[in-house]
Amino acid sequence: MVTVLKSQPHGAGQDNAAAPEAGTRRCSLAALRNFGIMAHIDAGKTTLTERILFYSGRVHKMGEVHDGTATMDWMIQEQERGITITSAATVCFWRECQINLIDTPGHVDFTAEVERSLRVLDGAVAVFCAVGGVQPQSETVWRQADRYGVPRVAFINKMDRVGADFGRVLAEIRARLSPHAVAVQLPWGSAESFQGVIDLIAFKALAFDETSLGAVVRPVAIPVELAVAAERARADLMERVAEADEAVLKAYLENPEVPAELLKAGLRRATISRRLVPVLCGAALRNKGVQPVIDAVVDYLPSPLDIPGVQGFHPKTEEIISRRANDAEPLAALAFKIVNNPYMGKMIFVRVYAGCLKKGQNVFNPRTRRRERVLRLLKLHADEHEDVECLSAGEIGALAGVKDITTGDTLSAENKPIVLERIRFPEPVVSMAVEPRTQADRETLLRSLTALSEEDPTFKVSTHPDTGQTLINGMGELHLEIIKDRLMREYKVQAKAGEPTVAYRETITKEGAAAHCFDREIGGRRHFGGVTLALAPAPRQAGNSIDFQVPPEKLPREFCEAARAGIHDALATGRLGHFPVVDVMVLVTEADFDQRDSTENAFRTAAIMAFREAFAQAAPVLLEPIMELEIVTPAETMGDVLGDLNARRGKVKGMVSQPPLQIIRAEAPLAELFGYATAIRSLTRGRASYTMEPLIFAIVPEQLQQRILER
Repeated sequence: MVTVLKSQPHGAGQDNAAAPEAGTRRCSLAALRNFGIMAHIDAGKTTLTERILFYSGRVHKMGEVHDGTATMDWMIQEQERGITITSAATVCFWRECQINLIDTPGHVDFTAEVERSLRVLDGAVAVFCAVGGVQPQSETVWRQADRYGVPRVAFINKMDRVGADFGRVLAEIRARLSPHAVAVQLPWGSAESFQGVIDLIAFKALAFDETSLGAVVRPVAIPVELAVAAERARADLMERVAEADEAVLKAYLENPEVPAELLKAGLRRATISRRLVPVLCGAALRNKGVQPVIDAVVDYLPSPLDIPGVQGFHPKTEEIISRRANDAEPLAALAFKIVNNPYMGKMIFVRVYAGCLKKGQNVFNPRTRRRERVLRLLKLHADEHEDVECLSAGEIGALAGVKDITTGDTLSAENKPIVLERIRFPEPVVSMAVEPRTQADRETLLRSLTALSEEDPTFKVSTHPDTGQTLINGMGELHLEIIKDRLMREYKVQAKAGEPTVAYRETITKEGAAAHCFDREIGGRRHFGGVTLALAPAPRQAGNSIDFQVPPEKLPREFCEAARAGIHDALATGRLGHFPVVDVMVLVTEADFDQRDSTENAFRTAAIMAFREAFAQAAPVLLEPIMELEIVTPAETMGDVLGDLNARRGKVKGMVSQPPLQIIRAEAPLAELFGYATAIRSLTRGRASYTMEPLIFAIVPEQLQQRILER
């Protein structure tokens, strides 16, 4: 049995009630909320999550990030560093609604966790620091949410800190993220004087009782000194909602004092359609302002019924198919995360979009074209789990005991298959060589690295073509450090690792063309195939494309696919330094085919050789990852920081003054930023901080290319 806590708005007057037995739907689809918490690192996401779990009755003691006791930061690496590394899922109940919550990381090295979480969520709460405001990773996660069309509520946290400024952060959100942000609360004081929040819809101040750890919320009259500001903010709220919603506009024209319930209903419609972003405030660590955030999730974020049905295509006909959130629809579920649990084995996190996923049933995987039997179904609470008989439409859970499923796979009914859009992940930018301490550890090392790469699509394992070294590739130094730590602790592998190096890429700067004919006798049989192709540069970050202009009678389908596979092989290792080739358009224009002697191996080899010859003619160059930096430094050390940045081939893009600090926004090559944390601490006597994230791959200056290739 699962305990459900029914609660009135703001957590007042909670009563205990029991949820239905496992295997039945715990609540209606309209009362289901799938949402995630996203933010820049150290904005307070996990602290907010802990309070949500406490006030909803899911946990009976609040864990703290700084103590290493946060429920959702269950990995030992998270507890030691005080950061979220992997997204964690849980279920709780609030006002008779079932809330499936995912807490996501804020560090840029783990942005893939945010990407896959937003892919399967219906809504999000974006958390901002009231002092730091909109930071680089805030913009990154906001863009990710935009890409998936996710409605959002914003929460300006840490209003109790010195320097907190609600108005400034709201202005930054409107200027840098969304002009549609609208305040639905005002802070009652700030820094040491922060007492609570002013609810602009109910037009009451909310005080949070400190003796009950904020569990008791008392609505009181708005303080006189804030009455004028509250009146103006409420008028602005009503105007913005009226502009975004016709029903509210009609009522507003009749009477500017719109009833609270009508205003709330209009704000919900505008939020779901992404025409408005409600903005709340509070101080999660001080237990103030959290219950209104949970209310906002229930009141403004969508249920699975409020969003369009998921779209995919038929694996054979490629016909576009839509599935509505309904238990009676054919099954459509997406595997969005894999975890290798030491006790459970491989656990696959899934979002069920339509139909029901039942224990013991067979599901169809269109990628492998095989049936998989569901042996166990689980509901999740961080690293804990509960066996259930069924996951219904709209729910998030996990499968155990299934092997041949990877991140991004679709699970569907075999008689009505569907393929859902896969999740896109960024390319790794840092690599490191690893080797086992003893020969006996080699097999264990490779097996462990394979398991880790299954879990994390931005972690890749490769072999250096010249040295034969095993290379691990990730999103940053911290990412690879965590991988090393997990290898030793979880997988008990003793391995030596080299220094992190930049994961360069290769591309071309002009057109090139070549033809190659492979004609050789191997094993007493002639192998014949010829390929003519042309290369052209593609726009930066456009990726590679392969097109064929050869008619089927000149190049049958099986040989066409062999040539395509050969081109993919050639793209994997370039000519300059054996780095992957990117942003190249390949056009196969001619093919030599013999009915009797042509083979797939011949065409695959011919395509590889033709590509390499054309690539050499197309003025190949190296690309290096450029990082976007935001440096916060005291004004008196800004000159030293700028001088050091210039020496690192950095380019300043803008500066913002927030006395006594200066914020520098810049771009610099990743190759120049290894060890930057130590350098900037030394320059500023430990007073500056910085964040960085991948921006783009750019051409390495000519004078540096040869030096890199000679290493």
